[in-house]
Amino acid sequence: MEWSERHTLIMEQAAVLFATKGIAGTKVRDIADSVGILSGSLYHYFPSKDAIAELIVTQYLDSLVDEYKAILASPNDPKDRLDELVKASFRVSQAHPHASEIYQNNGTYLRKLSAHRKIRNAAHTTKDAWMSVIESGIDSGAFRSDLPAEVLYGMIRDAVWLSLRWFSPTAEFGIENLADAVVSVFLEGIEGRG
Repeated sequence: MEWSERHTLIMEQAAVLFATKGIAGTKVRDIADSVGILSGSLYHYFPSKDAIAELIVTQYLDSLVDEYKAILASPNDPKDRLDELVKASFRVSQAHPHASEIYQNNGTYLRKLSAHRKIRNAAHTTKDAWMSVIESGIDSGAFRSDLPAEVLYGMIRDAVWLSLRWFSPTAEFGIENLADAVVSVFLEGIEGRG
């Protein structure tokens, strides 16, 4: 079946519902009601609610993996690559609204889906990208060596992904500013620049 505007609308509305109610808590009827069609009509566009969830999450992770692979292939130093990872993470999340929250909050449900192996592999690839940059930064002396790479990874990961839950961009401070701030705080700290 050819992709249509209705497919896109269904995915957008399902993403909102999955992010707020969870995949398990969202019924096919909820999705259909949100786009103004009958529940049975939804199956003309997608074979199941799970197929919609898989597509939302895998498209997001595919974009993230593509961005991360390009960053790892660059000859930039670890600080620049860390900056690029943060910015790519925010950029991909903006392009796939709600997908990171769905991914983070529905781990148990996602393990039951047929695309679980693909999702798990993408998760390993993204973690490996962060760890590679952090470890090369530690090895080169660009990053602190007194903290384990795994701890730095967890701190930076949470700063990036959890900030997406509460951050509301304004005209004065947008998502790009947030990305710059995250990198700056981790590389330079929060001490005054007097």
